[in-house]
Amino acid sequence: MAADQDLFHYSLLTLFFITPPTIISLLFLTAPYGRHHRVGWGPTIPPPLAWFLMESPTVWLSLLLFPRGQNHRDPRAIVLISVFLLHYLHRTVIYPLKLLFTSPIQKKTVGGFPVSVALMAFGFNLLNTYLQARWVSKYADFHADRWFWWRFVPGMVVFGGGMAANIWSDNLLTGLKNSGGGYKIPKGGLFEWVSCPNYLGEIFEWLGWALMTWSWAGLGFFVYTCANLVPRAGANHRWYLEKFGEDYPKNRKAVIPLVY
Repeated sequence: MAADQDLFHYSLLTLFFITPPTIISLLFLTAPYGRHHRVGWGPTIPPPLAWFLMESPTVWLSLLLFPRGQNHRDPRAIVLISVFLLHYLHRTVIYPLKLLFTSPIQKKTVGGFPVSVALMAFGFNLLNTYLQARWVSKYADFHADRWFWWRFVPGMVVFGGGMAANIWSDNLLTGLKNSGGGYKIPKGGLFEWVSCPNYLGEIFEWLGWALMTWSWAGLGFFVYTCANLVPRAGANHRWYLEKFGEDYPKNRKAVIPLVY
């Protein structure tokens, strides 16, 4: 018991400790995948396989850990882990399948996914999934939490809205690539406000998760998500400006409407 508590405690500290260096490094270095693909990062694998492998711990580790916790029969724990898996079943299975069946035109415009980057993402997902699944299944005290459903409902609204924005934006981007002719300026919906509504949607998802769980683990995940995606959105925004120049909407921000 003490060993498990120590592991959870130090894993949580690790999540918070890696957040500052992550955001600092990503302000100066853009991960080399997707539109930012470049050589020099070692061997690569097909993007669909990379996404499946590096996101897979979120599914199999959750399913492995959850039944072993004292809360595994509590309906509040079940609904929380279901929300977590809802996002990651899409990210681990459906999203890679979409990439797999994209047109040959898109496959020619997107390079391979560096194994080194995939391994780093795999390691983070191991750490984060352990924290989220272990907190929900074991360390959450649902019996003493009289406000759970009062937080869960608005948190789920935020999460659901974010997930809808994330999936809709990804689908629009994939559709543009499949239409041929290389990258185009995305338009409509939240794209009228920001260059990366898919990232904005994911940020809102984990903001909703932090509200639903009301835990240090949930907060740490939300903060790390911002540290990872906000710099990436900035890099994407600058890429759009450089590629499309005067044709790119001047009032469009990177990821936070009217702000950044």
